[in-house]
Amino acid sequence: MYKTLVVPVDGSIHAERALAVAAELARSGGATLHLLNVPESAPDNIGILVGGSTEPMSEVEREKLAEGMRKAGQQVIDKAKAAVDLAGIEVKELVRQGKPGERIIEAAEELNADAIVMGSRGMSDLRGMVVGSVSHRVSHTAGCSVITVT
Repeated sequence: MYKTLVVPVDGSIHAERALAVAAELARSGGATLHLLNVPESAPDNIGILVGGSTEPMSEVEREKLAEGMRKAGQQVIDKAKAAVDLAGIEVKELVRQGKPGERIIEAAEELNADAIVMGSRGMSDLRGMVVGSVSHRVSHTAGCSVITVT
């Protein structure tokens, strides 16, 4: 049934539950799981937020920040992989930066995914209530099936 599943992971219990469901779907149908973490990009004027300079970040500073975010994203993926039995399942890993909803949909399109399997809520529950959840946005705009796990 499903051959390519995108599973966004963010370190939340909901994402872990979604990965467990995706693993069962993959196991029963021989699908490949694409684990995706999307650390949000920092604003160019982050110095103001942390009490530093009002000047935009230099390219070197921006690259250091991006590398740190990639490493943190990989750690989230590693933690998710350790929490769920993925034996016998082909698993690929992606870390993309930007707005999570947009990057999840882009990855699904690029991979020609059959479905996105994601948690109903992530690490930013309060923010989700204020500006709309990522899962809500993805489920209403994705070009493939979206399985939301609570």
